[in-house]
Amino acid sequence: MMCNAIFVIVAWRLVPFELVLSSYLQPVKDTREKQIQLWKELILEYCRTHKIFVVGLDEDFPLFSNQVIERSLSHEAREAFLSALVSEGRAEWLDKSHRKCLLLWHRIPDWADLMISFVRDNGLEDSVMTVEEIRSGIESRGTELHGMDRTILMRALKHLEHRGKLAIFKGTSADDEGIKFSI
Repeated sequence: MMCNAIFVIVAWRLVPFELVLSSYLQPVKDTREKQIQLWKELILEYCRTHKIFVVGLDEDFPLFSNQVIERSLSHEAREAFLSALVSEGRAEWLDKSHRKCLLLWHRIPDWADLMISFVRDNGLEDSVMTVEEIRSGIESRGTELHGMDRTILMRALKHLEHRGKLAIFKGTSADDEGIKFSI
């Protein structure tokens, strides 16, 4: 039998833990605020660890349901947790109906700083790369940049372009957009 384990943050590590989900928001304000804070941290760390960038409210997301005990978070709780992330700039709704959420476990300036470190660590200053090489190239393997969401990547690149750290060259398609770093 497959087990959907929930992960708990313990001393900055994810530890498997079978959890009986409370399927509703806590009624007492102080308790609910703490519940929301803990869920925000758990969602961000889980998504970071598993490189999940988009979470749908109505989609099967391991943190929101535990098949072993046949319990799931209520729609209200899911929306509250994701809305709390949106309100503090750690996520964005991808649609007007608030069905899908783009998770930002790093804010855009932080992603940009990771790219600068990546470029320096790999000796890529003053070099030209494609957007796809950053997302899936040999140099990015083993880094947080590898496999990152294209929307987040492009926003981080534009952030660096505004800071004068690179130039983006449009290609004939999205796959052949180039970047010249000038760090």
